Amino acid sequence: MRPERFQAFALDVIKNARGAVRVRSLADAGDSKHPFGFAVTTAVGESTWQIMGQLADGERHEHQESPVEGAPAAWTDAQPGDSAEAWLAAAIGQAESPEISRIDRWSAREGAESDRQGLTVFFHDGSRAFVRML
Repeated sequence: MRPERFQAFALDVIKNARGAVRVRSLADAGDSKHPFGFAVTTAVGESTWQIMGQLADGERHEHQESPVEGAPAAWTDAQPGDSAEAWLAAAIGQAESPEISRIDRWSAREGAESDRQGLTVFFHDGSRAFVRML
């Protein structure tokens, strides 16, 4: 899934997630530096996220996107007091998209820097979306 389509998917999913108060694209939030991303306001506060993508092997931007479906990614529900990263991973996972094969939280990786929050969203077609907190 390419960043533009992932952004549309994420905005739709996140606005319906439990705890979301306001969700908008970075452009609508006044950020002209990052082409793809979103700003999320919850009762805990606001977080902003940039989306970057990696095409599947052999894929080119000139090619039309060909989504591949499979089993949705496993996910864990966010708990009160969890980080914005955990909340976002749960919101995306709850959508049970058949295009998403796995969601990795950066802060949960072995040896991860605790202040670096983000997600790598793996798709069944081999592409990835990198969602980093700004």
